[in-house]
Amino acid sequence: MLAWTVDHSSASHLSLREVPDPVPGPHDAVIQVQAFAPNHGDLEGLPHLPDGMIPGWDAAGVVVAEAPDGTGPRLGQIVASLGPYGAWAQRRLVTAEAVGIAPDGADPNVTSVVPVAATSALRGLRRLGPLLGRRVLVLGGTSAVGLYAVQLAARGGAEVVTTTRNPAARERLLGLGAHEVVVSPSDLSRDVSGVLDLLGGSYLVGAFARLAPGGILVALGHAAGEDERFAYGDLFGDGNRHDRTLTTFFLGAEAGLGPDLTWLATEIHEGRLDPVVAALRSWRELPDAFAPGAERAPGKVVLTVD
Repeated sequence: MLAWTVDHSSASHLSLREVPDPVPGPHDAVIQVQAFAPNHGDLEGLPHLPDGMIPGWDAAGVVVAEAPDGTGPRLGQIVASLGPYGAWAQRRLVTAEAVGIAPDGADPNVTSVVPVAATSALRGLRRLGPLLGRRVLVLGGTSAVGLYAVQLAARGGAEVVTTTRNPAARERLLGLGAHEVVVSPSDLSRDVSGVLDLLGGSYLVGAFARLAPGGILVALGHAAGEDERFAYGDLFGDGNRHDRTLTTFFLGAEAGLGPDLTWLATEIHEGRLDPVVAALRSWRELPDAFAPGAERAPGKVVLTVD
């Protein structure tokens, strides 16, 4: 089969080449990959992976071989799959614990965005507790995770505030359910009871300062690429700043993702969630699509596999 593999002799750290088909164990099903949507973490991590590895966390495709032990998806089902590596290939192994079953007729292109982006948004928001009637900040609203988080938080009954530095994205964010769109946490009209942070750095520090008593900030993304520097007094509990919490998040440590993957794939297929797909391109264009300086609209670039 063909696969993108790590190749540090290439400027992109990638080469498309023939590799052996994956050999399933007793618990592994095999899918024919039809689409995948690279994540920021996938791309940032390429220089640190060994030569020959097949990168990629998430992909959508059709099951071509069931697991020998009878677990997992059935032959012919379309699935959203999640795993630490191996997605950027014509075939990959999947287990029952890390696949969602898409409805019959689901589009693999939009299903491919579910595993990391949509599931991170869903699980991150759950860390905030019940959303109904609460004021929630999504910090970094035009990232793929942010676009899903705005939708899901609004559906959960939150008053959603989100940030963007792109004025052209404001109307889209409002259309997805945001009540207020600001440039940074310092622009908030009043404090929030929860923050889903996709930026990190000074944005995280600023958002933590706007947490109401008992509020929670979930540090889920680090797109700003900055250090977090808290000044003396930033973590004081006086002046109505008590009981605030900052917690970290890693999707790879989350258990029982299968039902969430299935639910999200169904919501997208039935039109209740915007799939936030910005562009479709051939998987053969992967290095060009994500080259430094390549222009991309908010949302995910999905690569279709031939």
